[in-house]
Amino acid sequence: MTDLPKIELHHHLEGAAPPALIRDLARAHNLDISRIFDAEGAYYYADFLQFLDIYETACSTLKTPEDYARLTAAVLEETAAEGVIYLETFLSPDFCGGCDLSAWVEHLEAIREASERAEGDGILLRATVTCIRHLGPDRAREAARCAAETAGDFVVGFGMAGDESRGRLRDFAYAFDMAREAGLGLTVHAGEWSGPASVREALSDLRVDRIGHGVRAIEDPGLVEHLAETGTVLEVCPGSNVALGLYPSLAAHPIDRLRRAGVKLTVSTDDPPFFHTTMRREYARLAETFGWEDSDFAAMNRVALDAAFCDAETRAKLKTRLEAADV
Repeated sequence: MTDLPKIELHHHLEGAAPPALIRDLARAHNLDISRIFDAEGAYYYADFLQFLDIYETACSTLKTPEDYARLTAAVLEETAAEGVIYLETFLSPDFCGGCDLSAWVEHLEAIREASERAEGDGILLRATVTCIRHLGPDRAREAARCAAETAGDFVVGFGMAGDESRGRLRDFAYAFDMAREAGLGLTVHAGEWSGPASVREALSDLRVDRIGHGVRAIEDPGLVEHLAETGTVLEVCPGSNVALGLYPSLAAHPIDRLRRAGVKLTVSTDDPPFFHTTMRREYARLAETFGWEDSDFAAMNRVALDAAFCDAETRAKLKTRLEAADV
């Protein structure tokens, strides 16, 4: 199953930066970020809030469009090697130009050009513009404006990440309405550090198409039933959830229970080097822990394809590649 073609929908571009690349960029920009690494050179954090701090410190080394082009090339090389044929990555205008539209466009073009060069490795990249929850609703509107102004065949979605404890989801409704009017698919991080009520609020207040994480829905049987009935897709990141201490082990993770209850879900790496994971590792551990077989992973990738925010032409090409692997 680890060699199957894979579709990944929950992935942060900056969060996938190899530590060696971040160290190189820090040296180039004369920044001292040594505190974010452990003795072996890996990212170091003790809990989720420190993870957010370390993440943003790593992002501080990404100063220019050229830095983002290097990042994109490095990430896509590693991701393609994992058998991923389609990747939707989260991009934040807050990191790419400080939510200045002209700077955002320059960064985005560099990322897109790097992604086009990587297509020879068999991987397609699309972007979901992401606002940062703990920066507040006003900043989210600026990110949504950047998303709406660049919506198209490359920028295909809008979402929100960050500290789930900050603010109410309804406070961000205006930003999500802007993105919806621009024709973008919608997703939001919910049901990870906040409980199942946050998933309900995401569906009612933001009217999103998918839920990032969403695993704590398992604590509300009525919500699980609702998700199954409506076909709402959860972007599940098991390795991330275990690494951050949300669950003590993969065996304790609710992904298999959610799937057996009829909830549609996909599997992703979130921020792979932070959580010491890859897509092949995610697949292998799910097979080992829950007995998932090739047919289970193939069905999950069909769910991911249907839930992807890409255009119909791209979806048709990906479907052909998935079907060829099923033969």
